[in-house]
Amino acid sequence: MAENDVKMIMLSTDDLDASIDFYTQALGFTLKFRDGTHFAALDGGAVTLALATEVDHPIPGKVVVGVKTDDVDAAAAAAVEAGGGMVTAPYDDAHERRAVVYDAQGNGLVFYRPLAR
Repeated sequence: MAENDVKMIMLSTDDLDASIDFYTQALGFTLKFRDGTHFAALDGGAVTLALATEVDHPIPGKVVVGVKTDDVDAAAAAAVEAGGGMVTAPYDDAHERRAVVYDAQGNGLVFYRPLAR
């Protein structure tokens, strides 16, 4: 079985500026970085709180949990075999291998593993 570590919780937003203001000013989170008008990462301690518009959100409108794993393919297959569903099959992007799935209750998960450099 793959070793998994929750690293991110991604929330949907239609207004990134307003969401950043809410989480930084009202709740005291620190902005780690921002990517244009479609993605921001906030320091949530051991877990990053991500804010994303539908441009960068893997399942817009859903809360998605980012899980760092040593075997993306096995984790995604296990989720599907246990009654979940595949949204995006495992693939490599510029920085990581990733897959997007639903669990058996329809909650979103992104399994990822950084690519070796």
